[in-house]
Amino acid sequence: MPRLSIVIVTYNSKAYIGGCLDSLRRHPPASDHDTLVVDNASSDGTAAYVRVEWPSVRVTEAGGNLGFAKANNLGIRQTSGELVLLLNPDTVVVAGSLDQLTAALDARPDAAIAGPRLIDPEGHAELSCGAMMSPWAELRQKILVRGHARRIPFISAYVERLTRRAREVDWVSGACLLVRRADAEAAGLLDERFVVYTEDVDFCASVRAKGRTVLFVPQAEVVHARGRSAASARQATARAYRLSQLAFYEKHHPHWVPWLRLYLKLRGRLPDR
Repeated sequence: MPRLSIVIVTYNSKAYIGGCLDSLRRHPPASDHDTLVVDNASSDGTAAYVRVEWPSVRVTEAGGNLGFAKANNLGIRQTSGELVLLLNPDTVVVAGSLDQLTAALDARPDAAIAGPRLIDPEGHAELSCGAMMSPWAELRQKILVRGHARRIPFISAYVERLTRRAREVDWVSGACLLVRRADAEAAGLLDERFVVYTEDVDFCASVRAKGRTVLFVPQAEVVHARGRSAASARQATARAYRLSQLAFYEKHHPHWVPWLRLYLKLRGRLPDR
């Protein structure tokens, strides 16, 4: 039985899943591990490509586009490792990063989840951890993300400093998230009402509600070509994002839901359920 199970959910990911799997081959974790790809009914031949080019990787076809949370839950249930790594197909693992995440959990029995410092292909940091999602936290995140993307000097400098500091956080990005299986199961796995986006924040909140801790581990770095999966279906992704956002507020901040719906309606972004 492997200690670590790596679960990768794909959707039309043929163009870049090879880079992810190749990085795992070149920089494998020291722990015994297995890798499972859960394919969400890709139309570009992703599942067949992985089976042919990466015969050591198991592939499960979901039978439809289940969304990120439900497909990851399927992968978790079909693996057995004590630790589970949720990994996006548009990531590239840097040497030693997975071992550093594992070591961080081993050193902290109170910790259930660890996430790395995510960087883009040019080496710029992604703001991949933070405080519990709320209207003010979302506004702050949006200002920092957009300012950093535009390379506004004082914002970029702040983001770089922030993502160099190891600490306990409310959430880490689901693009690369290491979790103890026992804690994932105690939290009920990922909430399947979230098709895409906010599922990682909610999952971390569920784990923290059990008295457990989430760690940001910047000495572990993973390259993330953010948004590649979303680019294949922008309109559907935008709608799924808004539905997930509404579901998150209904669950965690119900008093804000009427104001959020009004804001989205005025902006022409309120999704038809």
